[in-house]
Amino acid sequence: MNRFMQRAIKEARRGMKRQHGGAFGAVLVRNGKILASSHNTVLKYHDSTCHAEINVIRKVSRKFKDYDLSDCEMYTTGKPCKMCEGAINWAKIKKVYYGNSYKDAYNMGFNEVIGNNKDLVFERIESMQTSKLIEEWNNSKKKKNLLIMFDIFSTNIYSIQ
Repeated sequence: MNRFMQRAIKEARRGMKRQHGGAFGAVLVRNGKILASSHNTVLKYHDSTCHAEINVIRKVSRKFKDYDLSDCEMYTTGKPCKMCEGAINWAKIKKVYYGNSYKDAYNMGFNEVIGNNKDLVFERIESMQTSKLIEEWNNSKKKKNLLIMFDIFSTNIYSIQ
């Protein structure tokens, strides 16, 4: 078995033993070296965002003071949920190796396909004030220091809602 996946499994077991959360562990690797590992801590911190994948991204980002982890690979005991997939995308991680499937997660009581909130509704409220935030951000020094790539939106950015 892959040594990085073995470490993710060990991390998941550590979290389960400590009753920190579900059977999930994750490892971030750069150039064949483990940068950090973590497990699910949802129950420990009473925080639904404390999945193993997000925890390990936070650890490495803080350690290296960088959100761009494009030179890293992730090993995780389960296929990342939609929230974790979003975090992985924003961290620019290019490859994720996972063990258990969504079907396996379902057998543990987690429905990764539809989530656990069937009553969730998103509704946009038009607001001049929130629109002004875009202008403020676009004029900020911080934005000018970041590399922003809109390639995926180049066809029609205004169709995004």
